[in-house]
Amino acid sequence: MPTPGVSYRRSYYLLPASHGEGVAGVSLPSHFVSCPGLFYRTSARDGILSRIRIPGGILTSQQFSVMADLADKFGIGYVNITNRANLQIREIRTEIPTEVLGVLQKIGIASAIPEVDHLRNIMGSPTAGIDPYELIDTQPLIRELDNSITTHPELAPLSPKFSVAFDGSGSVSVGDRLNDIIFTAVMFNTKVYFRLKLNFGASLFEPFIDTGILLQPEESLEVVIASAKVYLQHLAVGTKNKIPNRKSRQPRLKEILNHLGIEKFLQEVERYLPYPLRRVSPTRGDVQMRQWEYDVVENVSHRYQHIGVHPQRQKGLSYIGVVLPVGRLESWQMRQLANLAETYGSGTIRLTPWQNLLISDIPQQKISSIQSHIENLGLHWSVTNIRSALVACAGNTGCASSATDTKSHALALAEYLDGRMTLDQPVKIHFTGCQKSCAQKSRSDITLLGTTIIQEGESVEGYKVYVGDADINEQFGREVYSWVPFAELRQLVERMLQTYIGKRAIPNESFGEFANRYTIADLQRLFEKREMRVERLGANDK
Repeated sequence: MPTPGVSYRRSYYLLPASHGEGVAGVSLPSHFVSCPGLFYRTSARDGILSRIRIPGGILTSQQFSVMADLADKFGIGYVNITNRANLQIREIRTEIPTEVLGVLQKIGIASAIPEVDHLRNIMGSPTAGIDPYELIDTQPLIRELDNSITTHPELAPLSPKFSVAFDGSGSVSVGDRLNDIIFTAVMFNTKVYFRLKLNFGASLFEPFIDTGILLQPEESLEVVIASAKVYLQHLAVGTKNKIPNRKSRQPRLKEILNHLGIEKFLQEVERYLPYPLRRVSPTRGDVQMRQWEYDVVENVSHRYQHIGVHPQRQKGLSYIGVVLPVGRLESWQMRQLANLAETYGSGTIRLTPWQNLLISDIPQQKISSIQSHIENLGLHWSVTNIRSALVACAGNTGCASSATDTKSHALALAEYLDGRMTLDQPVKIHFTGCQKSCAQKSRSDITLLGTTIIQEGESVEGYKVYVGDADINEQFGREVYSWVPFAELRQLVERMLQTYIGKRAIPNESFGEFANRYTIADLQRLFEKREMRVERLGANDK
């Protein structure tokens, strides 16, 4: 399905069909494992799952095209973008041969050594290096840390969930994303430092502890490696050998932190450093904890800078955030997006932890053309599109833990609402098939938790409906409805959104803020009243 007006080059098909030199030193295991990687097979309900780590989520159009080729050759022609800005290829039926993995290593997609391929992606802002308001471009640090991790096999026993994020404090922040270690850029005495935060897992939505430690940018890399060494030291206690990675349940870093306590952990980290850690009180007035060079106002334009067209720090250039329906891309769409990135930009694709992507470095005069081409691909770029803040987990077609077909249901909801209403700002709607909430860890305006409902003696797929905020330990917000069959869900969500649009206190009030102003009983009455009004209008129309 070619896009008119775009000159397409031959696909970057770099995957050898048969013989090759192979990957030196690679011995691929025959067993299935629980943590997805490129070198290690992971069994899922819909087949074999392969995850490709994309440090910082930034890759070239060539690499993106190769991923499309990989999805065609070994999967069934699509990829998913995850909430860590990784790529997943699902429904793999044919084992990926070692010579293909060698090619992927050469173009910078696969880890240099397979032993550490299971470790989580290093997270960074998708607008790193182009954000007008960031304090520091985190891309070089992410690349350097990834190189350190992926070339040191002694780090293989780390928990597969060992995770790090670098936040340059720009307009697209990843500082609230769930990670073990977070570095957030701050100003201190006119210099840029990183503030060290650690995940203690105190609660799902406020798990981080500010250590009060400031680090020079280059010191942050040394602190990650030192933290990894402390983790491995305690992992090995009482055993002759470190616990094998991937094969057994390993403790998270937060469990080591909780066992040691913050001060003891930091003392042990210092033992692996050639300098003492720089401690500054979190309340000290001369530390400027700003994120932007203007007053931060929590409104739509700031919360959704990863969608739509936005100016870059480079004069005359902009980036465009592309909405991907529930994070899925067909391989033909991938190739055409790669060509759009080369034709209109610098050939850079930036994946986001919100399961979307950015195309950067677009001259202002080419914006309208690339917008048209994106729409021709069946994709969207507007922040008000219902799909812009719609996320869903793999669902029961791909995951045994899920009670419902979340992705299909999310797409059906979007299609239903498209012809019935228009949003003027995003509403975060999260479909999750179970309590693990894999697709999104932060709260949404509306969370739909999959469940099985017995209706007239038969099991049907349905959802519990949560809105807004609740007690800090509540995972999804406040429960409004306990058992809603999917057949009734679309009309219910429509009534909820129409009620919200009609009763907002101010134009930019979010759905979550609107819901928080009412008791559950009042919300139910409002939504039911809306249903009665719609029915009466329908009768009058007749």
